[in-house]
Amino acid sequence: MTALLRVERLEVRYGDLVGVAGVSLEVAEGSVVALLGSNGAGKTTTLNAIAGLVPASGGSVFWRGERVTNLPAFLMVRRGLTLSPEGWRLFVGQTVEQNLRLGATALREKRRIGQHLERIYAVFPRLAARRRQRAGTLSGGERQMLALGRALMSEPRLLMLDEPSLGLAPAIVETLYETLRGLHAEGLTLLLAEQSVPLALDIADYAYVLQTGRTVLEGSAAALQDDPQVRRIYLGLSDETERADPLTLPSPPAGEP
Repeated sequence: MTALLRVERLEVRYGDLVGVAGVSLEVAEGSVVALLGSNGAGKTTTLNAIAGLVPASGGSVFWRGERVTNLPAFLMVRRGLTLSPEGWRLFVGQTVEQNLRLGATALREKRRIGQHLERIYAVFPRLAARRRQRAGTLSGGERQMLALGRALMSEPRLLMLDEPSLGLAPAIVETLYETLRGLHAEGLTLLLAEQSVPLALDIADYAYVLQTGRTVLEGSAAALQDDPQVRRIYLGLSDETERADPLTLPSPPAGEP
């Protein structure tokens, strides 16, 4: 498979603070890739730098073989790479449909907006029923649907999702991931950052593990899922952990990176 996205030794600094110190990854066209790590590992910063939302201090980002490091976000969207951010970042005073239309801002052919709207409403019927409702009045699950729908309005070739299951009820998470599987089956390439390790590895073909802003491990999702040492040392999982909470990757203990 051809690489849509390749990241080499990515670094992001906020003054003296290091957000990402050396992340490398690759996303093949037609694949689902998971980016795993606890809070503070650098997942969100990595996605934001790839998307052009924060400047990279070092390293390179390649999109379909072209170096696009620090290209503005709107140009990345026009090339087919879109981010659905953590926390949704909706315009809460605007209606569902207005938020969706904002996702189509980068489209060159504006006449396709109506067609895309109908597709989103077919994928998410609850959004169709609330198209005139303000985004700020939606439930958490509906807001995640809207954030995902808004990202899809730009016709992405690669959709990046930052913590899509965060804060959602298990039933909503299951529905969301079924939707992601359907979109992938239609040909959409996915890169998702998740603390929910079992969910991420279940949908992914390949995965990267971040610790303190660096890529420390990579491999097929099946290999990472089945290796007890990997599960214990890098993913922080044990049988007891999964029985207690099967969805969340534990944060490191206080005082540890």
